[in-house]
Amino acid sequence: MNKVERDQIVVNNLPLVGYLVSELCAKATHLSRDDLASVGALALITSAESYDPSLGVPFGAYARRRITGAFADELRSNDWAPRSARKRIREALAVQETLTGALLRPPTTDELAAAMGVDRATADAALADASRTVSSLDDNVADFIVSRDETPETATLAAERIAYLRASVASLPEKMRYIIEQIYFEDRSVKDLAEELGSTHSAVSQQRSEAIRLMQDGLATHYSDEPDAAYTPQSRVSPNRRTAYLATLADQTMGGITRAARLLDPAAS
Repeated sequence: MNKVERDQIVVNNLPLVGYLVSELCAKATHLSRDDLASVGALALITSAESYDPSLGVPFGAYARRRITGAFADELRSNDWAPRSARKRIREALAVQETLTGALLRPPTTDELAAAMGVDRATADAALADASRTVSSLDDNVADFIVSRDETPETATLAAERIAYLRASVASLPEKMRYIIEQIYFEDRSVKDLAEELGSTHSAVSQQRSEAIRLMQDGLATHYSDEPDAAYTPQSRVSPNRRTAYLATLADQTMGGITRAARLLDPAAS
């Protein structure tokens, strides 16, 4: 397949990412839909780039396996909580859901603690752990998940975002780019990559998270509906390094559509 065909197959299968994200979030309500959408979008793109139609495997089945595998890798690599903590998270969320149904409102921390038979600090910690998730690529990447009755305009916008996502990876600092490419494009585990780089699992995970935060900054800047609006950067790198990344990304995408609004509203150009 050529590039146009690959991009089209990605656009056509974006709803698959949404379905798989919803399926997983229904089983584990503490997970972030946006975080999983980020991982799923990258996995879908790499599936299209490595797909070989001559093998006779439908693309949907091939991509589904790659996407669910990426979800599993992401959850394993960010599985910071010991088994006891995960059990407490599940218990807290289950009790919280039950109390919400019974009280017709979210329970207070004291009510949750009493129902769990623990002190307030333990209940607070369980809820805090439940909300702790991996970095996301912002709502802009979640917007990759489009409906099957998409219009030509939204399909074009989705294709642009695919191209922009590729550029946001290519513009990363060398080490961050290598880590993202190896994990998401070459299907390598964080553990394997850490061994190659002579680093720790934690250090590689932190580099990956920071790379995704930089990409998030780029997406938010590029797709902001109000170009001059203040934006709080998500990345933790120095301002100079962030500015250099955004400048490189701007150079990579020079000449393309610079705002989503211009695509959906030609009069805004």
